[in-house]
Amino acid sequence: MRIKLAILFIISGILYSCSVKKFIPEDELLYAGGKVEVEADTSIKDMDELKTELENVIRPKPNSKFLGMRPSLYFHFKAQKEKPGFINKFLNKKFGEKPVYLSDIEFDNTENLLLNRLENRGFFYSRVSSKTTTNEKSKTASATYSAAVPTPYTMETYQLDTDSLLVYSDIKENMDKTILKDGMRFDLPKLKVERDRIDIDLKKKGYYNFNPGFLIFEADTNQYDKKKFDLFLRLKKDVPPKSVIPYQISNVNVYANYKVDADSVTKNYKRYEDKNYFQEELIFKPEYLDPYILIETGDFYDPEKSRNTSRRLGSIGSYKFVNIRYDEIDTLATDSLGLLEANIFLSPLKKRAIRAELQGVTKSNNFAGPHLALSFSNRNLFKGGESFHISANAGYEFQIASGNQKGLSSIQLGLTNDLIIPRLLFPIKIDNDFFRYDIPKTKISLGGDYLKRSQLFSLSSLSARFGYYWNANRYVSHELNPISLNYVKLGNTTQEFRDILEEKPFLKSSFDQEFIAGLTYSFTYNGLIDGSKKHVFFFNTNLDIAGNTFSLFGKETASGNKEILGLNYAQYSKIDADFRYHWRLKNSQVIATRLFAGIGLPYGNSEVMPFSKQYFSGGPYSVRAFKIRSLGPGTYNPPNGNLGYRDQNGNIRLEANAEYRFPIITYLNGAIFADAGNVWNTKYNPDTNGEGVFDSGFINEFGIGAGAGLRIDIQNFVIRFDLAFPLHDPGLPEGERWTYDFGSPVFNFAIGYPF
Repeated sequence: MRIKLAILFIISGILYSCSVKKFIPEDELLYAGGKVEVEADTSIKDMDELKTELENVIRPKPNSKFLGMRPSLYFHFKAQKEKPGFINKFLNKKFGEKPVYLSDIEFDNTENLLLNRLENRGFFYSRVSSKTTTNEKSKTASATYSAAVPTPYTMETYQLDTDSLLVYSDIKENMDKTILKDGMRFDLPKLKVERDRIDIDLKKKGYYNFNPGFLIFEADTNQYDKKKFDLFLRLKKDVPPKSVIPYQISNVNVYANYKVDADSVTKNYKRYEDKNYFQEELIFKPEYLDPYILIETGDFYDPEKSRNTSRRLGSIGSYKFVNIRYDEIDTLATDSLGLLEANIFLSPLKKRAIRAELQGVTKSNNFAGPHLALSFSNRNLFKGGESFHISANAGYEFQIASGNQKGLSSIQLGLTNDLIIPRLLFPIKIDNDFFRYDIPKTKISLGGDYLKRSQLFSLSSLSARFGYYWNANRYVSHELNPISLNYVKLGNTTQEFRDILEEKPFLKSSFDQEFIAGLTYSFTYNGLIDGSKKHVFFFNTNLDIAGNTFSLFGKETASGNKEILGLNYAQYSKIDADFRYHWRLKNSQVIATRLFAGIGLPYGNSEVMPFSKQYFSGGPYSVRAFKIRSLGPGTYNPPNGNLGYRDQNGNIRLEANAEYRFPIITYLNGAIFADAGNVWNTKYNPDTNGEGVFDSGFINEFGIGAGAGLRIDIQNFVIRFDLAFPLHDPGLPEGERWTYDFGSPVFNFAIGYPF
C-alpha cells in the first residue's frame, strides 16, 4: 500500500511541478543552465567534443528537469511548509533538490575555469565573456559564455633528451608506443597520460623507486613563426640516484604458514626452484605452491607480476591474507643496479569448518516445512591446497492448500561431496604459461538425493562430475566438465501417480530417461564487477551434450532404444544464453535488463528431454507475476486439480526483464520491474492437447507482469520481496489475455537479485 501511495504522490508531483514558479522569491530568478558558444579563427577538429567538455566545466548545474518540468525542485519546496507531512519529507529526502538561483552563479570564476581548460587544450590567449538571458514570465534566467578561440598550437616534433643514464635508453625503447603524435595540438591531459605510460613501462623493467613526477615536458616555439612547437622530455634535476636504476630480485622468501599476530617467523626452510619456503612444519608442499608464484629470483622487479602473484595465491582458497613486501638490499657492487628481496607472507584460513543451518521453507506450490543443512569443510586436505566439502540436507514439507491436494507431504534427503584440487589433473602436461592469469582447478563431485512425495512416488538420483574451471582474465571465466553423469530412478509409485503417467505419455517419457551421461561447458563474461563504469554487461552461455558417446556402444533392445549396462540413457543437445545490461545512474540508481534464450533438442535414443533438463517459467527469478512452473508451455492452462506444474515445462525458453532500482534508506532499496517470458515445445505434446508448440505466433504467447519490490542489501547479501501483477496471461482464452488484474498480486520472497 505504501508503495502505491508513493507512486501516486510522485506522479502527482510531476504533474504539478510546473507550478514551482510561485515558490521562487520576488528578487530571484531560477537558473536554467548555461551554454558555450565558440568563435574560432580556424576550423577546429572535434569542435562538438570541445564544446561538450567546456559545458561540463560550467558550475553549478541547474535543477534537473523531467519532461520539461522540475519535480525534484517541487518536492523540495513542498517540504519547506510549516507542516510538510511524512510523504513530502520522504520525497524531498530521496528526490528533492535545493533551488539554484541566478544569484548563485559566480561568472568570473566560471570564465577563469573555461580559460584554463582552453589553455590546457592548446588554445592560448583565448578570451571568454558571459551574458545572461532572463524570462520574467517563467522567472528563469540562463547564461551564455562566448569563447573567442585563436588558432591552437600544434606539435611539430617530440624528442627525448639524451643522457648517459640507463633510464634514458629504457625510455627510448618504448617511445614508438607514445600517444603523442606529430601535428596534434597541445594537450595537457595527454601529456599526463604519456608520463604515466612511461612510468608503467619503467616499472616493468625494474625501476622500483621511479615515479612519473620525475619527468618534465618542455615546449619550444622559438623555431617557428606559426603556432607550432617542439616538445622535449627529460628528467627533472636532483632526481634521487636510486630512482633511475633498475632493481633485480636477489631472493624470494615464501612464508607458507605466517601468523599475523606472531612475534617472529620460523627459520626452518626448504629451497625449491630458487625460492626459500619457510615452514615450522610442512603445511603446504612447495611443489604445489610454486606454480602460483610468478616472482622469480634473477628477474627484474615488475609490479604486474606482484599483483598477479597475489591474486593467484588468493584464489587457492586456503589463505586469508596474502602480503608481498620488497626489501631493498644495500650493495656497493655497482651503482647501476639495485637489489630487492621479495617476501611473500601467507596467512592460512582455519583448516576445518562446520556449519549448520535451519530454515523454514514456503513454496509457491503451497508446500511448507523445516529444512536442516549441515556442511563440513577441510581446507588444504593433502597439503596442496585441496578443499574437501561435505554437505547434507534434510527437509520435511507438507501441503497446506485446500482441495484434493491438501495433506500431501514430502521428505527430501541429500548428500554432496566436492573435492577441489587447485591444479589441472590432466593426462597430458600443459605448460603453466598457457594459463598466465589463473591456474585451472579440478573439481570432482559425487552426490545423491532422495525425494518421497506421499501418495505419489519416490525419486532417487545419483550424480558424478569431473571437470575444470578457471578465469581467463578479470572478466571471463570457463567451466568444462568432460564427465557429467546423472542416474535417476522412479520408485514406490502409487496407483494414482501411475494413472497420471498413463494418461500423459509425454510426461511418462520424461521420467523414463534414467541415465544421463555427457559433457557440459559454461562461458561467462561478467562486466558487472566494474563498480565505476556507467554501462556494464554480463553474458553467460551453457552447452550440455549427452548420450553421443554411449550411442556408439549401446545395445539395442526390443523396443528399439539402446541401453548401456542395462540402463536406458538420454541423448540430447541443449544450449542457452543469458545477456544482461545495467545502466548505472547517479545516486545509486540502476536500470537493469536481461534477455534469456534457450533450447534443448532430444534425438537418437530420446523422444523427450529428461524432466530435469527441461525449462520452466514463472517464479522469483523469472516472470514474477506467475508462480513458479505455472506459466506455459505456450497457451496451455492445466485443468483444476491436476499436477499442472509437471506438465508446464518445455524445451524452449524465452524471457525478457527490466527493473529500475533505487535506494530508499540505508540498507533498504526499492525496485519497479516488468517481466515477460514463457516456455514452448518443439513438437506436439499429447499431454497438453497439442498446445504450447513453438511457432510464428509465439510473440502473442508471452506471460507479462509488472510490479514493485523491496530489497534489504547488507554488504551484497540481499533479501528480496517482490509483489507482481499479471498483465498478460497466455493461459486465458484469446481476447481475454490482457487482464490488468491488480487485485490478485503474486508475492515473491528470494535471496539475491534476479539478474
